[in-house]
Amino acid sequence: MRGGTSRGLYFESSDLPSDEHTRNAVLLAAMGSPDERQIDGVGGANPLTSKVAIISPSERDDADVDYLFLQVSVDRPLVSDSQNCGNLLAGVGPYAIEAGMLQSAGDVTPVRVHMVNTGGLAIVYVQTPIGTVCYDGESHIDGVPGTAAPVKIEFSDIAGASCGSLLPTGNYSDVIDGVPVTCIDNGMPVVIMRAEDLGKTGYETPDELESDQELCRRVEVIRLQAGELMNLGDVEQKTVPKMTLVSAPRHGGAINTRTFIPHRVHDAIGVLGAVSVATACALPGSIASRVVEASSIDGAASIDVEHPTGLFTVEVDLTRDGNRVEVNRAVLLRTARLLMRGEVYVPAHIWKNQP
Repeated sequence: MRGGTSRGLYFESSDLPSDEHTRNAVLLAAMGSPDERQIDGVGGANPLTSKVAIISPSERDDADVDYLFLQVSVDRPLVSDSQNCGNLLAGVGPYAIEAGMLQSAGDVTPVRVHMVNTGGLAIVYVQTPIGTVCYDGESHIDGVPGTAAPVKIEFSDIAGASCGSLLPTGNYSDVIDGVPVTCIDNGMPVVIMRAEDLGKTGYETPDELESDQELCRRVEVIRLQAGELMNLGDVEQKTVPKMTLVSAPRHGGAINTRTFIPHRVHDAIGVLGAVSVATACALPGSIASRVVEASSIDGAASIDVEHPTGLFTVEVDLTRDGNRVEVNRAVLLRTARLLMRGEVYVPAHIWKNQP
């Protein structure tokens, strides 16, 4: 399925090996990793198309389904569960209904999703006008051609989901390796830096940023130090935190972004990464607020985050008490599409230890 600006394989949990090591080997083989082309699998040779969603009925009273996200590395034999993926989340509700895990409920079916990676909850609103999932519609999201049915996603209580608090260092800004940064986790751990502090404009293409080896080296040095400060430990083999360069907007948004995820540069911006950046725009003294001068936000606000292929709109609801900011909820719009269903084949010897 395509979920938002990503694409991934969606599995029912019971169809995969229960042993984590074997499961990861199966997923690597299914994607064709490690290989930069993923030529021996069904991956798309990009981190945004080498993703997996594992879905199962939830035993929690406040959730309908459990959703475990796994990032399958393209060029390394690595499968990571260190983060959520808000883009693939857009496909979780449609998948759950298609798989018969719950029934449609009127024109729009709310699906309560337990995000296993961090324990957070989200509600995915799926268009079901005739009792089945409808993928056709007039909603457009930047980074995806054409239009599709809207999928609204509502998050609450996701602050500190991975790091333990919204501001895991306890500060609105810190200095790491001589660069001012804001470390924030509102559903996705993100390190925000001004592009100019790294010698960039912030308007470079992803390819231009990736080809700057000295920039990539410096960003990784900062990321490794930030991981420790953000209570994530050694992040060398993890996909978090994401590293976001910010600059003044050029296309009517609140802020412009370029995001390392963490070693490639996103063609757009991740869902939860956008939520964290939008939240930072409202925090007094944060690196983001210094760029947009938006620290007066109180209550509900719509924040447009610019990225390489357009805009990402995040609706945030904040409560301000002096310099203290509490995040009540975040709402955003995605789309999704079922691309195919069937079987993906992996070498038989990978399953040899399974009954």
